[in-house]
Amino acid sequence: MDGDEFLADAFEQHRPHLRSVAYRMLGSSGEADDALQEAWLRASRAGVGEVENIGGWLTTIVGRVSLNMLRSRSTRREDPLDDHVPSASMNTADAAGNGRATPEDEAVLADSVGHAMLVVLDTLAPAERLAFVLHDMFAMSFDEIAPIVERTPAATRQLASRARRRVQDAPAATGHDLPRLRQVVDAFLAASRAGEFEELLALLDPEVLLRADAAGVATGAPALVRGASAVAETFSGRARATRPALIDGAAGLVWSVGGRPRVVFDFTIVDGRIVAIDLLADPDTLAQLDLEIPTS
Repeated sequence: MDGDEFLADAFEQHRPHLRSVAYRMLGSSGEADDALQEAWLRASRAGVGEVENIGGWLTTIVGRVSLNMLRSRSTRREDPLDDHVPSASMNTADAAGNGRATPEDEAVLADSVGHAMLVVLDTLAPAERLAFVLHDMFAMSFDEIAPIVERTPAATRQLASRARRRVQDAPAATGHDLPRLRQVVDAFLAASRAGEFEELLALLDPEVLLRADAAGVATGAPALVRGASAVAETFSGRARATRPALIDGAAGLVWSVGGRPRVVFDFTIVDGRIVAIDLLADPDTLAQLDLEIPTS
């Protein structure tokens, strides 16, 4: 198999994931297809070469294409959710050899995100949206995302953090205000301390992600845990010394030693369920956070 055939096979293998990334970035199935077509052209021109992680490489290309499309859209002030206007290339076969998405494909994409979430995502700046989507929805590290948005990993984390706060604060996406979000986090903490596995499961999205930064991993935390059962198992019977806190104005948890925060648990909550928990322990990161810890 030559390089072109290998790349074409890899692209087809990763197509569902790549299209999901593009759809969450662009909120339009037609534009997502266009993004994949452009990404295929870029990938085929570049050649796979010495690429070790083909999936990550293709995701990066799709991310860059989608970011450029978002920026171009902002300039033209287009409607991001206009799926009723056919794309100019809607009826053409894509460059990798397959036709456009079927109605069943469209339904899967729409159900996986939700119209309300797409509306909220559209309020984000392009770089914020990309950082949030790739990190919170697809578990890419900030080191991987930073080159796409042309920022440092720390600045990229701030982009995602701002986006997360806006998503959580938007009633259209979350259906709840801050008191309700705090209620979810408090319930999670109580279930964790009591070892109530089923209660933890009820609070977690089935595809929930638990992520730890490098400093957190150094303390023994897992770098990535995926799925409600695995995350519930990780927390069940633990977090006894953890306390509720406001993290940049959002509901979260903090573990302190001698009054000094050592680990912060940053929650992403959508539709009343926890979809991501970020364990932050890097001192520089913690110093940049606006932490408010109740005194009682």
